[in-house]
Amino acid sequence: MPLKGLKHKVGLDHHGIKNVKEVFWNLSTPELYEHIIKNAEGTLSHLGPICVTTGEHTGRAPNDKFIVKEPSSEENIWWGNNKPFAMEKFDALYARILAYMQNKNLYIQDCSAGADPKNQLHIRVITEFAWHSLFARNLFIQINDKPNLETHEPAFTIIDMPSFKAVPSIDGTNSEVFVIVDFGKQLVLIGGTSYAGEIKKSVFSILNYLLPYKNKVMSMHCSANMGTDKDTAIFFGLSGTGKTTLSADPERILIGDDEHGWSEDGVFNFEGGCYAKVIRLSEEAEPQIFNCTRLFGTILENVVIGEDRRLDLDNPSLTENTRAAYPIKHIDNADLSGIGGHPKNVIMLTCDAFGILPPVSKLTPEQAMYHFISGYTAKVAGTEKGLSREPTATFSTCFGAPFMVLHPSVYANLLREKISQSKAQCWLVNTGWTGGPYGVGKRIDIPYTRAMIHGILSGELENVATTTDSLFGLQVPETVEGVPDEFLNPRSTWKNGEAYDKKARDLAGLFIENFKNFDANVDAEIKAAGPQLPLASVSELKR
Repeated sequence: MPLKGLKHKVGLDHHGIKNVKEVFWNLSTPELYEHIIKNAEGTLSHLGPICVTTGEHTGRAPNDKFIVKEPSSEENIWWGNNKPFAMEKFDALYARILAYMQNKNLYIQDCSAGADPKNQLHIRVITEFAWHSLFARNLFIQINDKPNLETHEPAFTIIDMPSFKAVPSIDGTNSEVFVIVDFGKQLVLIGGTSYAGEIKKSVFSILNYLLPYKNKVMSMHCSANMGTDKDTAIFFGLSGTGKTTLSADPERILIGDDEHGWSEDGVFNFEGGCYAKVIRLSEEAEPQIFNCTRLFGTILENVVIGEDRRLDLDNPSLTENTRAAYPIKHIDNADLSGIGGHPKNVIMLTCDAFGILPPVSKLTPEQAMYHFISGYTAKVAGTEKGLSREPTATFSTCFGAPFMVLHPSVYANLLREKISQSKAQCWLVNTGWTGGPYGVGKRIDIPYTRAMIHGILSGELENVATTTDSLFGLQVPETVEGVPDEFLNPRSTWKNGEAYDKKARDLAGLFIENFKNFDANVDAEIKAAGPQLPLASVSELKR
């Protein structure tokens, strides 16, 4: 039921929100379904998921994300990565949004981010869309059952008004889309886009500032799972590299699929749900995620459905970046506490579009730092606005540069401390191409990648014989059960070895050029852990 007359208790007056129509606070999933359908925001599909479309914006808009330059935080922000927004422009935009919100229905979800009670953030999501409220309910940790919650002010509030479009000449934005964080006001403004992932990633950005800076907790763009003996593994990687797929393993217990913290007590999930890419999802290769696309409570974002309301997961006509947002309890073997121990294995996932990197390799601590800071992968079409249809090689430091609010050295130094203390073994796993670059070779089969992950987590690869890659210095296992030996050497999968060598030198050059951005902030041992080009190739690179 709408909570008229309780506006003060739910914190609306605190933020200057007045003259709203009705406030729907912490509605349950069935109630939100009713509102979504009544408001014509989505369609009920076969077996119960709700299907929604986001219109023009089907992915994140990194060029439209800002941080307010204000006294309490500006000295700590990594301005080389984050775009500043003037305080007076923020206040003026906020005033325009408040005017827009008058006489509208609002949906509010009170949630937490961070399963560890010692490192938990209370957030409030205020939105005009019922399906965005369900998204927040699915993705964050529900706290609506705590007594007297309505009298508590949140640590951070997100005001999400997708239908409000900025005017760049007035508001100082880059486009009609904006995602702006103000650490002083503890407030996030989102508008001009219906892509719900902006809500999730704004909270991640907040945690990436607060936890390392104030709590000395390592914040990570990674998935995590554990075995029956509670051995924990974390999987770093950008969208499309396989974090969600590889961590959702029927033989292991899922902790979380995308964002975690690493405290003095171990790993903990930031979220209460999953936001999985589902384009061309395979029931055979990804059974757990596939099952979630058939469950009540799941939001299917930009997934095409037929007249019979059945899903067409193979249809990319709306976007390649189709998504399923569901509570983690939809995964049968998930640990609902969201807490694991210190990692035994740290796996860094990359999607190498060039087909150069080995499918699996063992890293020294220095190499782990080098590849963590580099964050090499290939962006896949549809994940971000404006990305071409062709995959693009990119370097995203800490495997999540758009969300890293502090300087990369802060996160890298924390990771080095955690690895040293836990004695975790680090690995680089390529889920990209083999037999040639994109357009020539093919994507590495998921069963092969799962076999390699199993070899890592079972301890099989800990002491197996390795061969050193002469260019990248990686220790490549000579054998993995369930994988042909020749497949482990990427050069042997190419028809033309010389073509491989040239492309490998090109990729090494990209690594070297990118790492120049961090030379001044890393030890010589870490710099030396990267690829080493022959002198002739260095001269060629300089020309």
